[in-house]
Amino acid sequence: MVALPPRRVLVIDDEAVIRELLCLQLGLSGYDCVVARDGPGGLELARTEAFDLIVLDLLLPGLDGISVCRAIRRDAENPDTPILMLTARREEADKVIGLESGADDYVTKPFSLRELTARVRAVLRRATPVGDRPPAGYRGTHLVADFEAVSVAVDGAAVRLTRREFELLRYLVQNKARVVSRDRLLERVWGYERVVETRSVDVHVGRLRTKLGEAARQIETVIGLGYRFVD
Repeated sequence: MVALPPRRVLVIDDEAVIRELLCLQLGLSGYDCVVARDGPGGLELARTEAFDLIVLDLLLPGLDGISVCRAIRRDAENPDTPILMLTARREEADKVIGLESGADDYVTKPFSLRELTARVRAVLRRATPVGDRPPAGYRGTHLVADFEAVSVAVDGAAVRLTRREFELLRYLVQNKARVVSRDRLLERVWGYERVVETRSVDVHVGRLRTKLGEAARQIETVIGLGYRFVD
């Protein structure tokens, strides 16, 4: 049996103690850790090397975490790599801004290493397919999606989705006309095994709707329950 190489994690944080603790914990869990001490250094690594996960502090010298996150999503080597943002700010607005900039999840400082490891494992979980029988594609009035070719178009124009947005759309299409709860989406798309207090689902649905344009109406909000994809 050929041994798979360990997954590579880029940690961008200006606090030496945080970097050392993160890399120690990640190393014990079998991940290779690469570190950067500021925003520009972290962005340069993200632009030149491939990573399986990026752990990104919100407050960084030289270039803040929001700017780094947006730049990674826009033009780096890792446009679809999961990003776990670290923030010392507890205000909801700051967390939402982080998610809207392209982060997949966030952890508020101070955090336990156990919680961080659980979040890392959740965002790295890719082996379990989304749904029991993923649909091959979808063709509607405005939206055309080929899930095997990983392509989405609205009114003939290609739409670039992040990996999370793509999996979210695929799962909603697979469960067309059925209400899917936020907890279910967290479990099947994000990979969480328990309920996690996060607005990731709402933020990602909002970003997906923005990108889908005329087809956005097909993702309905069912107040108090979740979301539903309709024709």
